[in-house]
Amino acid sequence: MTTSTVEFRVLIMAPFGRDVDVIADVLATDARSCLACPDFECLLKELERGAGVAILTEESVRNDSVRALGGWLEHQAAWSDFPVILLSGRTGERRSAASVNTLERLGNVVVLERPLNSETLRRAVASSLRARARQYESRSHLAESEQHLIERVRAQEALEHLNESLESRISERTRELATANDRLMNEMHERAKVQAVLVQSQKMEALGQLTGGIAHDFNNLLNVIMANAELLARLSTDERVRRMATTIKRATERGGKLTAQLLTFSRTSNLDLKAVNVASLLQGMRDIISISLGPAIAFSTHTDSEDLWTRADVNQLELAVLNLAINARDAMPDGGRLSIAADERPAPDETLAAGRYVVLSVSDSGAGIEPSVLSRVFDPFFTTKPVGKGTGLGLSQVYGIARQAGGIARIESELGKGTTVEMWLPLGAKEAPEVVAGPDADNSVQEARRVLVIEDDEDVRSMLVECLQALGYKVTQAPDGVSGLERLRVDDPDLLMVDYAMRGMNGLQVIGKAREIRENLPVILATGYADIDISTITDKRFTALRKPFQLDELARAVRSALNAPA
Repeated sequence: MTTSTVEFRVLIMAPFGRDVDVIADVLATDARSCLACPDFECLLKELERGAGVAILTEESVRNDSVRALGGWLEHQAAWSDFPVILLSGRTGERRSAASVNTLERLGNVVVLERPLNSETLRRAVASSLRARARQYESRSHLAESEQHLIERVRAQEALEHLNESLESRISERTRELATANDRLMNEMHERAKVQAVLVQSQKMEALGQLTGGIAHDFNNLLNVIMANAELLARLSTDERVRRMATTIKRATERGGKLTAQLLTFSRTSNLDLKAVNVASLLQGMRDIISISLGPAIAFSTHTDSEDLWTRADVNQLELAVLNLAINARDAMPDGGRLSIAADERPAPDETLAAGRYVVLSVSDSGAGIEPSVLSRVFDPFFTTKPVGKGTGLGLSQVYGIARQAGGIARIESELGKGTTVEMWLPLGAKEAPEVVAGPDADNSVQEARRVLVIEDDEDVRSMLVECLQALGYKVTQAPDGVSGLERLRVDDPDLLMVDYAMRGMNGLQVIGKAREIRENLPVILATGYADIDISTITDKRFTALRKPFQLDELARAVRSALNAPA
């Protein structure tokens, strides 16, 4: 008999009559392994060997021998709760206090009242054996757990031994780790600053991309309004209508200028040093600075002369002025005064080469800067603003822009009284104004030349067609690049005018395909400020026309393209 068979035996103690034989016959139906025990001594012996359940008749436990069974049950293993089935006396017979006490000592006992049918007995035995099987499973799990506990205890002992052997090495490395920790903390601090700058830069990049996308559509709208206002002013004989059209035109010109400035601040470009009149630049920035400051800050500008010329990148210089204005705004959260001035001065000391300089100064009435940090404000990533409120690059950009132009940036500040930042830029030669054709220039058209317009915005396309027709040209049109190239083959125009930002093929792609059809075809590429950087294009066999444009600019661009050498 195997161990597993022994553990599921049914022990029967029914010393009177034929009870043992009857019980064994009933359980044989389920192929149960049964063993008859004539007395408690035999029962305890077989329990030690192993069993699944014990069936006792109540009359067999009415003596002191049951104490031995109770003792065995009380001292069984923790995982074990041995089941006992007690076949009671006759139904209705009242148990004595001693009988009740006996039942309590047996613990996990099921009492079956006699007489009982065979099905009840079979089910009770099956249920008890299932419960016993679960106990055996618990025993296995406990044994495994004990083994695992012995892998952990031994591992702990080995670890403790290893720790003892490492104590000397740890002691030696303590100072090194402390030094490394200090270095790591410094690096983490610097990394946090760089991360904050990166997040802010990503926000600015996303804002620039968003601004560029919106600007294309906004410039198209401005162009439609501007061109129709000009057409009204030229075609109407009603003086009141012409005045209204002129007012509309001025408003759209202002909107176009603001759009151009916003896009300048949202994109990067290569340094382009050229003559800049600082007085004119400040005058042109009044609107964008006023918008940035808000109504709580009183803003004023002053220049000593109308001609304060220097050589600088105009976009970068505008960016520097706007950065200084925004810094000043942030230093005056409750409002205040901001003044921007420009004048001409000689070099103040040996830090600048001898000569005359244009000094552009931005002064605020804010809280001022602590003297202990004043010398560091031009350092990259240094900022006195809370994390997330500034990149620490604004003033360093101002300093860099001034140095690129051959000058320097300086700062003066007093707590409670405000801050002044000065950009010293070398005085440059006055640039002669560009001579352009005015509104009364010769707009005659030679032999009604033919123009093909490709533009995906219906309103802009209609505006261009009307303007070109008003200028005396014969005009055909197409809503996209594919259909435009088909019209090119059919219409054989003298000039192609195409928008850059279109769905499907963009303007440069259309121009490339058009050159395959007619290599020397004159072309005008109309672009918004954010569409494309013309300076990056190597093949510039076209005339660029920036949106929004006026009717005279359109007329000049068409004449220039048609008269350009092939």
